[in-house]
Amino acid sequence: MELRIAVLGVGLMGADHVERITRRISGARVSVVNDYVAEKAEAVAATVPGARVVGDPLDAIAADDVDAVVLATPGPTHEKQLLACLEYGKPVLCEKPLTTDVSTALEVVKREAELGRRLIQVGFMRRFDQEYEALKALIDSGELGRPLLVHCAHRNPAVHSHFDSAMIVKDSLVHEVDVARFLLAEEIVAITVHRPATTSYAPAGLQDPQFALLETASGRLVDAEVFVTTGIAYEVRTEVVAERGSAMIGLGVGLVRKSAPGIWGGQVTPDFRARFGQAYDTEIQRWVDAVQAGTNVDGPDAWDGYAAAAVCAAGVVSLESGQRVEVEMVTRESAGL
Repeated sequence: MELRIAVLGVGLMGADHVERITRRISGARVSVVNDYVAEKAEAVAATVPGARVVGDPLDAIAADDVDAVVLATPGPTHEKQLLACLEYGKPVLCEKPLTTDVSTALEVVKREAELGRRLIQVGFMRRFDQEYEALKALIDSGELGRPLLVHCAHRNPAVHSHFDSAMIVKDSLVHEVDVARFLLAEEIVAITVHRPATTSYAPAGLQDPQFALLETASGRLVDAEVFVTTGIAYEVRTEVVAERGSAMIGLGVGLVRKSAPGIWGGQVTPDFRARFGQAYDTEIQRWVDAVQAGTNVDGPDAWDGYAAAAVCAAGVVSLESGQRVEVEMVTRESAGL
């Protein structure tokens, strides 16, 4: 039987998931659509045969024709909606952040642990990208020896006008935080966020770019440049430097051109959907398959969402102080895991 999914929040990301589930994912269909803008929900539901609109997100979660939930609502609503998914026993794929602060993220982790089964997957889609999967496999093979350093670059052409300096940490740098934890398989224990010269193209008051230095539990270092108003295109690169070599992804060398006067280069993807479209497809398909199989999670879970929130919270403090800040996290055991 097809998995019946409620998609909560049908802005850019949620509407993209509705289209993805309807057109490219097998074993599932969108049965319910919800958004705080009723007209938007109606317009999106009209594109899906058999889908209906439910005005209250909690009613959508509880609906009898909903087996699982995709949560693409604004971050401040996540805690209440995730707890409702746990209450009704509905598997949920939650776009980041898990919640908007560390204490509520930990509460969600603990409440799920009390159930004795995992229901929450967090949408860190880079783990499903073919290049990141290949880099992870290379690291785990041991061919390059022990990884020592990771260099990251995360560049956006532009961001919404409401973006502030802290959001660069919580909404953009958070991906590099999860990538570092994924590739190195250990926690981040400290972070320092530096404030380099700000681009003249950034809106007033926005500290852009930012440069973060992450320290792992075993002493490895990860540096990350985050630059969200380049005005050029969407670019994400990751390089791992190990004892017996190095490897880099995100070069975008599918098309390389040479032209006068001495120009060499290729094309950079225009936005995150073009760069990570395959990753989103794989992420949703594997999640659907996991729910159908009864395991519910095949990827980053609530603990990963909590860990990312803890690192980013320390990052915001470091951004404001300019100082190294240690990450405050409980142990998995004290969270009931």
